[in-house]
Amino acid sequence: MTEPFIGSEALAAGVLSRYELSRYYRPILPNIYADKRSALSLRQRSTAAWLWSGRDGVIAGMAASALHKAKWVADDVAIELISTKTKPPNDVIARRELIREGETTQIGGLPVTSPERTAFDLGRRGLVGAAVARLDALARATGFKGDDVVALAEHHPHARGLRQLDRALDLFDAGGHSPKETWLRLMLIDAGFPRPQTQIPVLGPDGYPKYFLDMGWEELMLAVEYEGGQHADQLGYDIERADYIARVGWTHIRVAAGHRRPGIIARVEREWDRLWRPGMEISPRKTPRNGPPLERGC
Repeated sequence: MTEPFIGSEALAAGVLSRYELSRYYRPILPNIYADKRSALSLRQRSTAAWLWSGRDGVIAGMAASALHKAKWVADDVAIELISTKTKPPNDVIARRELIREGETTQIGGLPVTSPERTAFDLGRRGLVGAAVARLDALARATGFKGDDVVALAEHHPHARGLRQLDRALDLFDAGGHSPKETWLRLMLIDAGFPRPQTQIPVLGPDGYPKYFLDMGWEELMLAVEYEGGQHADQLGYDIERADYIARVGWTHIRVAAGHRRPGIIARVEREWDRLWRPGMEISPRKTPRNGPPLERGC
């Protein structure tokens, strides 16, 4: 058997002998077994957790986000369940929470929280920066709408973390393509800049989008992008892209690993002050927010 299964059921059905069970399979959760030779995927670990719940639980949280095909979820993340079963084993989180009709869906035969319910759960927990990064990834994968999550939250007025959820829903953006892009966007908002647009099209000579900028302010033609690890075969493309963006009039600020918050903000501030003029539609920069950095946790 290639999928996790309930050991006692396999024995009772005569599918396996006790010798075969111990010889070829390993316990991964109480009474839940998997092939000794195989590493488990997140989906298989989710199946195992659901079986452990007595087929009663609903996959939730980060595991649900991954099953909805959101990126940036670690394969070894703890599997979260909404379940009446208590005392979960290691690597399983069981929450006794209200889940209403319409807040679940089926993915590959598993009950999973809907995109909106998944967003409701992710946005309430952890640091706000991390919550926004998780919502960005889920929104990019599913296209959930913030208003639908707000409507769902109205049916859970006593849930914990609703104030943070409101903040996270105000800040998330499906145009964020990575946690580092979320980190950079939140940093700029925290520093008092107007909320950047994301995935800004740069038109080619034919009038169609030739490139897309991670974030920036189109009226100012000021772009800010996070540069991840660069592959050698992409270097030529990146050079051509940067040359074209500059040629059509964009100011292009590039941020990389190792760049620190004060330096990043100073670079953006310098170009902002050079480009912004009273009377523009875009709002002026506000006083930076006090308190812990908004992007912390991304």
